[in-house]
Amino acid sequence: MDPITFSIIRHRLFRVVEEAVITLKHVSGTAITNEGHDLMVSLYRPDGSLLMGGVGFLHHLTSAAEACKAVIRRFDGDINEGDLFLLNDPFTAALHTSDVYLVSPIHHEGQLIAWSACFVHVYDIGAMNPGGFAPDARDIFAEGFSSPGIKLVDRGQLRQDVWDTILNMVRGPEMVALDLRSMIACNNVARDRVLALVGKYGPDTFDEACLTLITQSEARLRARLRELPDGVWQSRQYLDVKGETLKVVLEMTKKDDSLVFDFTGSSPQSQYPVNCTKWAALGGLFAPLFPLLCYDITWNEGVIRPITMITPEASIVNCARPAPTSVATVGAIQSVNNAACGTIGKMLAASDKYAEEATAVWHANHFALFMFGTNQRGGQSIGILTETFAGSGGARTFGDGVDIGGEIPNPISRMANVETIEASFPVRYLFRRRLKDSGGPGKFRGGTGGEMAIVPHDGPDGGLHYVLSGKGSSFPQSDGLAGGYPGGINDYVWVHAPEAFDSARGFAQTLDAIPGEPEPINWGVFPLMGNDALYLRWDGGGGVGDPLERARDQVLNDVICGTISTRAARDIYGVVLEGNEVDVRQTSERRAALRMARTKTEVAR
Repeated sequence: MDPITFSIIRHRLFRVVEEAVITLKHVSGTAITNEGHDLMVSLYRPDGSLLMGGVGFLHHLTSAAEACKAVIRRFDGDINEGDLFLLNDPFTAALHTSDVYLVSPIHHEGQLIAWSACFVHVYDIGAMNPGGFAPDARDIFAEGFSSPGIKLVDRGQLRQDVWDTILNMVRGPEMVALDLRSMIACNNVARDRVLALVGKYGPDTFDEACLTLITQSEARLRARLRELPDGVWQSRQYLDVKGETLKVVLEMTKKDDSLVFDFTGSSPQSQYPVNCTKWAALGGLFAPLFPLLCYDITWNEGVIRPITMITPEASIVNCARPAPTSVATVGAIQSVNNAACGTIGKMLAASDKYAEEATAVWHANHFALFMFGTNQRGGQSIGILTETFAGSGGARTFGDGVDIGGEIPNPISRMANVETIEASFPVRYLFRRRLKDSGGPGKFRGGTGGEMAIVPHDGPDGGLHYVLSGKGSSFPQSDGLAGGYPGGINDYVWVHAPEAFDSARGFAQTLDAIPGEPEPINWGVFPLMGNDALYLRWDGGGGVGDPLERARDQVLNDVICGTISTRAARDIYGVVLEGNEVDVRQTSERRAALRMARTKTEVAR
């Protein structure tokens, strides 16, 4: 088609999605949506295939496509202009029950021409724990209401019976209603802007532009794949849940212009809700693939066509109903993210042309802490600590990762201001900062994660409770690349205040300075009451290259800036410091000794 018209329509579609995202954020009243950006908005073809992927958590682009297709199948013959459907069943399309999809058909003069879809993590879903994460659930029936598709709006009219039924099953119905209304508004804006575009150019030109866009994306990705070397790359992720060790195993095969992701060998589905369904695994696979391989290609059905995924049935990455899945987004799905990021990074690093696009694994382990209780104004509060969205950047083949630099699967993720959390919950922050020695060592260092501590403050009930789905602290998950080390691991500590508590010591600036008895925790529901404290730290990004090849001055600068310790400088990077200067002679000797120790270890093996 005419390239100028095509370019205008393509850019207008981008703007449609962007304006719908802005609407979603402005109407929503929860920090997880409007500050953490745990959201997604996209456009789809009449058959439900992806047309224009938006920002937010990219796992949902393909899952929402399946949601549209499920609604098309379920409501065949009963999809009308002005309808809007709700779906949140993980075994149909959603990632877990807390991620509610609203999908809306877009009609022009009675003809279905497109779909809009969006999601947010709703305030509450009626699960056994407030907020929706239910670490002690043993089946999906304890994880809140779930729908394989229900009509919420019929021909432009809200179905009050359905609305009332949903709100009758949740804590905080006012906030859940606001979540749903934000998504209704988002879909309305997307529909109106698409119809304005069709009204200007006509449905035939619009449809031709959409088909051209998908064809273009497929051609561009296949061309890029042909430029990359053929081969097989592997990655493996471990999860530790209450003493049970689970693994996600990936073998990625690239041949000509296609990629096959094979998860054969992954653990059988778990009794704990870290499992994910095959649609969730597919979303987890594409979440890093979109930005790493398609950063200059429109994310749509054309990008999906060259990709094949293999997932064994009844496994942690393709569980069978009624397996629990409420922790999937920070469990198996995130491990799929990490494994795919790792194999794609290895493939890119093997290419002369694309080596600079390679990256180690970024922030690889959300800590997903939901708080609930009576707030300082006597009302109810449910919500997540958004620090985990701040992430950490993986190192590249030419430079360090960004400290607290976000995450690959969500290009717009961020954490809320301290003041936002303290205004919403009866807590006070002791500190929140970068975490020393958390970035994966390498010639290029991974970005640091962070650490924080909170205490109860001004709570009518003396504090509040929280749900922790930590997956343990046993295994690093932010894998390094080309000899780089992994980033540091998450950690969670409950500090029990002493009986004779001196409130003047309640402004501690390190974990060791917080008065009381520390208790490591990672899974379950816990109180944060009285003078107790909760300490959290999150992982750094993986490093790239041998740490012993890192420039001495860069190591010195890291120590001065507080991103690594003098101990790490000596024991990992082999750099000996005397004050604020490098001892060149001792450094050369130290690095030679570390290399010799490696050689002896290899010989012993």
